[in-house]
Amino acid sequence: MAGSRERERRRARERYERQQEIRLARRQKIRKRLGIGLAVLCVLGLAGGLTAAFAGGSTPAAKKSKATPSASASASASASATTSAAAVTEPATHCAYTTSGVAPAVKKVPVPPAAPNYKAAYTAAINTNLGTIDINLLNSKATCTVNSFAHLAEAGYFNASQCHRIVNSDGLFVLQCGDPTAKATTKLTCSTAANAPGTGGPGYEFESENLPTGASSSGTVTYQAGTVAMANNGTADTNGSQFFLVFKNSTLSPDYTPFGTITSGLDILQKVANAGTSCTYADAGGGAPKEKVVINSVTIKQT
Repeated sequence: MAGSRERERRRARERYERQQEIRLARRQKIRKRLGIGLAVLCVLGLAGGLTAAFAGGSTPAAKKSKATPSASASASASASATTSAAAVTEPATHCAYTTSGVAPAVKKVPVPPAAPNYKAAYTAAINTNLGTIDINLLNSKATCTVNSFAHLAEAGYFNASQCHRIVNSDGLFVLQCGDPTAKATTKLTCSTAANAPGTGGPGYEFESENLPTGASSSGTVTYQAGTVAMANNGTADTNGSQFFLVFKNSTLSPDYTPFGTITSGLDILQKVANAGTSCTYADAGGGAPKEKVVINSVTIKQT
């Protein structure tokens, strides 16, 4: 009997260890990239020789700057840590947006101006079908990112588009938006086709800014609730139009540019998260929100 009990305990321990390994692998895969997944990368790579994900892929230019509130985040909410030492000190006075090797824009828009208004202070109001999400834009810490976001917003680039992805598990709690491929009338299906929601960009890319420092031994940092950051293909300097809103402290690699903090509207994000998903993105984690989120417009104000 004693030998039988010992064998059962050993088997139970082995099952537990296997389950933990599977969970850890899944968490690492989800946290490593806020992209659409390897299947789409392969399709896009075969089709156009690109490594495009949701932000579009290209070879970035030379490196530039690198840089736990509650669910009711205030203007003080931000990604963990401060901007690291960089070749160019923020606020930036010149911005480089590259179109070379980048997938064409899914919605035509000019490249942002190279000379940003680096002395200005901006806010953004994302006007959705569920209410308004107000954001304080971090122009002094992520000048070129804010310059691009404000440019796209004022050009109507985000208008009548859906937030195509919600992740609400395994330490990652974000709503992802900014791809006009996901039109307001589109029924999201979590397709892995090259033109699926989550693969579109503005036809240009730019470098990362304000990246968090102080990564843990696992190479991750905490993006705090209320953070608004750029999505990319899992590596820095592949920014385009897609961004994500953090509604609960999230663990990610420090490759995503924080460029804003949510001052009101986190309750909207939580409502969407609670509703769950209508389908699942197998490789990237999360899925299409069951509670449809349509961006009617984004209003930029200089304060």
